Amino acid sequence: MKTIADFVKEKRNEVNLTQEALAERAGVALTVIRKIEQGKENLNLEKVNQVLKMFGHTLAPVNARDLSNSED
Repeated sequence: MKTIADFVKEKRNEVNLTQEALAERAGVALTVIRKIEQGKENLNLEKVNQVLKMFGHTLAPVNARDLSNSED
């Protein structure tokens, strides 16, 4: 499974954007992009989703019980 850090970095490179350009286009601070790409764990979900929306994706909380049921 690909991490969010790898996904964002890969997608950013595919569209040939610098971290600064992605931050500007997504409407977040450069530090948000850096923290995401470094795999930091304490991130604001709203900010992460602002970035992911640039690539047609979002994150949402999932109940662990639902995950275990879907793996059966």
